[in-house]
Amino acid sequence: MTLAETKTGTRAPDNRGSVVISVDAMGGDRGPAAVVAGIAESAERNPDIRFILHGPKAQLEQLIARRGDLAGRCDIRDAQGVVTMDDKPSQVLRRGEGTSMWSALESVRNGEATVAVSCGNTGALMALSMLRLRKLPGVNRPAIACLWPSRNPHGFNVMLDVGADIRADAQDLLTYALMGASYARNGLGLARPRVGLLNVGTEEHKGRAELKQAHELMPATAESANFDYVGFIEGSDLPSDRVDVIVTDGFTGNVALKTGEGTAKLIADLLKQAFGNSILSKFAALLAMTSLKRLQKRIDPRRVNGGVFLGLNGTVVKSHGSADATGVSAAIKLAFQLAQTGFHNRLAARVAQSLAPEAAGPAGETNIK
Repeated sequence: MTLAETKTGTRAPDNRGSVVISVDAMGGDRGPAAVVAGIAESAERNPDIRFILHGPKAQLEQLIARRGDLAGRCDIRDAQGVVTMDDKPSQVLRRGEGTSMWSALESVRNGEATVAVSCGNTGALMALSMLRLRKLPGVNRPAIACLWPSRNPHGFNVMLDVGADIRADAQDLLTYALMGASYARNGLGLARPRVGLLNVGTEEHKGRAELKQAHELMPATAESANFDYVGFIEGSDLPSDRVDVIVTDGFTGNVALKTGEGTAKLIADLLKQAFGNSILSKFAALLAMTSLKRLQKRIDPRRVNGGVFLGLNGTVVKSHGSADATGVSAAIKLAFQLAQTGFHNRLAARVAQSLAPEAAGPAGETNIK
């Protein structure tokens, strides 16, 4: 890894009322070409997005010059260092200044951009995010939230934590519920999300001590924070319409997430094999092409790409390391939606309110999403 210290420019793009998103161009497995291609897709669909792009200036200038639709919408910040997938978070914390990841977070820290997007090393990104952006007051452990395909009318459930920290005590789980409900309101447009606590069964006597404690405390939190607590849920409820927000620790959430992604890929591969097995099956595939494409789109992880770091003084969207242009574009779309709703300020207000419920009157309660 090259962790050379590089001074970046301080000129922010002329946003002209647009949403500015800070993008780490160097973090993904596919390199900056895929990131710039994803930016171009997003730019084409929404003229209100502008970008601060971080990485080696000469290389990025060449990639952007090939795409006329990005002219005047990207400000390049020269950052010669790259955080690789093999780098340890502790190493990046010591020598990460001058990398594209560090630079992308600095743009959010300095108020030049609303959201940072990176395809890079998850552990390093979380570590640098906590170092540069700091945790919100009242948040012990930040969380990563993802969108899980479900039977709900809006098409997704929110699940957190999916890998920020393998531990979570009862108070952490309560905070996750607050943050997840706020994300569901602002990201999915749900007025009063339903929150469930992931456990090995729905019976009250099951589960670890911290789960039982959180289960007992959750109803009071739900009433003051404007969400409905449905109780314990099981793994089979992850894609169900019984719940909108799934709360769990990072170890369990990450295993569930990776299992779901692997299962979706397996189903896609098995369908491809089944419909290519014979002449008749190939003909049947042609007849069912529209439905198959709809299914493929629904279970395609690239289209729901983007885990959101919650609990920081700034919003960070983590894209898959293997994301192609479609995946990067999806992550930027999510970042744009959250920026438009003022999600970070609402989340901070909700967490602060939970620390001082006596200071929040009925009017304040209805104004905080």
